[in-house]
This record gives sequence, C-alpha cells and structure tokens, in this order.
Amino acid sequence: MFTDIIKGFARACAENGCALIGGETAQMPGFYQAGEYDLSGTIVGAVEKSRMLDGKQIRPGDTVLGLASSGLHTNGYSLARKIFFEQMKLKPSSRVAELQNTIGDELLKVHVSYGPLVQKLLKKFNIGKGLSLKGLAHITGGGFVDNLPRVLPKSCDVVIHKRTWEMPPIFQLIEKHGRVPEAELYQVFNMGIGMVLIVASEKAEQILKFVAGQKQKAWRIGEVVKGRGVARVI
Repeated sequence: MFTDIIKGFARACAENGCALIGGETAQMPGFYQAGEYDLSGTIVGAVEKSRMLDGKQIRPGDTVLGLASSGLHTNGYSLARKIFFEQMKLKPSSRVAELQNTIGDELLKVHVSYGPLVQKLLKKFNIGKGLSLKGLAHITGGGFVDNLPRVLPKSCDVVIHKRTWEMPPIFQLIEKHGRVPEAELYQVFNMGIGMVLIVASEKAEQILKFVAGQKQKAWRIGEVVKGRGVARVI
C-alpha cells in the first residue's frame, strides 16, 4: 500500500511540475486497526507579487468561465452516500445505467488537476500589464456561493446561470433522487464545474478556444455585475 501511494504521489508531482521533497510515515499500531491508514499532504507554492491574482482587476462586465469537473472531486460525499446507499439502497458494486458505471467507481473518479492548464493560461494571457485572466476559484465545499466571493472585490457580484454547462450524470442522479433543495445542491456539490475563471470579456472566446485545445471542457457560465462581493446562482 505504501509503495502504491508513493508511486501515485510521484506521478502526480511530475504531471504538475512539483518536487516531492519529504514526508513521514508514523506507524501507530495502538491507534489504527489492521488495514486502516490516514494520508495527508501539503503543497507549497510561490508567486511574484506582480503576478498575483488578487481580484483587484475584476470589473463589472467581466465574463465567468467554468471548467468541467470529473465528478464529486473532494466534496459532498456524506450527502452522496446517504442518497445512494440509504435512500436508493445501492451498493458500491451496483451498476447504474445512467452512469454506465458502478456507483463505487463513479465516486472514486480522480479529481481533475487544473494546475498545468492554469499555468499555460497565465503564460499566454497574462503577459505584461494586461491581465486577461483576472481571478480563479476552485469550486469545493460551499459551491459557487461560498468560494467565488473570496476572489471578488467588494463592489462586484458574480451571477452564475444554471444549465449553461453539461451536468455530469452523477449530479443528474443526485438531483433526481436526492430530495434535496436545489440551492443546497449548488452549495454542497460542484455540480459539474470544478474551477471558475473570471476573464476580460473581450478575451473570453479566445480563452475558451485555448482551453478546448487543451482537451478540457469549459463553458461561459456567468458574468460579473455591480454589487457587494457575493455570488448568486440563478
């Protein structure tokens, strides 16, 4: 198990231009049961102050683009397990027609790494003083409503338009069988959008074409408007 984990770490670091600089294996036989383990990691990065995306360049009229997720990524598993295993009475090995997969394999899909794509976008579109890519937000726990305000100036809101992207089948299944208010779904799950880009509107189409050329699905999903630093999903 340890060997497989380190292989995975090494492969992920290589794909994302990171160095694996250390680690510790603490064996605690009095704490963990046989076959149990706990894994955590930390990534440290550095950026020149002049290249920081601090949201200060975001203006009303800017465009919001969404990058496709591969599934749940890192959030919503407690609610998903309740829906799939308690309400729908599925097992991890249950094959679901809508997914063309077992529910267990679907829940274990690997989180998309947006790092390499983001680095390419920054090198191409944020050259010199002109910032075409103005803000980035991972859509993790809290969804659009909690994550987008972190990159917004206090004078701007973001409006996200539902149904402007392809929602993966797993979220359609959750929506259909979950008996969960729609507003809660969009605050617990990424609903198919793993990362949001806030870009200059005149560069939006060019950025979308570039992203598509990198084999990453993306859509125009909203816009920046005057406001008070909040995100709304309508």
